Amino acid sequence: MNIPNILTLARIVFIPLLVLLFYLPYSWSMPLAAGLFALASITDWLDGYLARLWNQSTPFGAFLDPVADKLMVAVALALLIERFDTALLTLPALVIIGREIVISALREWMAEMGKRGMVAVSWIGKLKTTLQMVALLVLLAFPPGNAASLIGVVILYVAAILTLWSMFQYLRAAWPHLSRSM
Repeated sequence: MNIPNILTLARIVFIPLLVLLFYLPYSWSMPLAAGLFALASITDWLDGYLARLWNQSTPFGAFLDPVADKLMVAVALALLIERFDTALLTLPALVIIGREIVISALREWMAEMGKRGMVAVSWIGKLKTTLQMVALLVLLAFPPGNAASLIGVVILYVAAILTLWSMFQYLRAAWPHLSRSM
């Protein structure tokens, strides 16, 4: 156990706290939920940075980091789907969640073939993640109908478009191996 892995585990511990804050009936609960999500987003960046800086990358951390990220994002999206209760937000949320399932399965399959590097994270994936985190932070912080939440929805749509773009890039890179097994 090292500091990067502890930060990753903290993100998982933050998930039930995020849900609790989301449902508390106080005016301060949503901004606090957004703040917790922001802290989780920072630890996402920080754990990888520290693991590389201190040469503390571990198989446990490599496994748990993407799991923690996907869980935090999926839970936040699920909460926001309920809060906004509109197809306008549900559509990009489901695109993002669906893509994460597809790419996780693809990476697992490619790893079994010894080709994991063919579906490594690209700059589009990193930009998508950044925009996704910003959108979720804004959407958690501001109520539906607020001008800021509208901006959050627009950013979420941009993230969803990048999500599809990166998914197609990963699938195209993996296609020669996928089509061989047909």
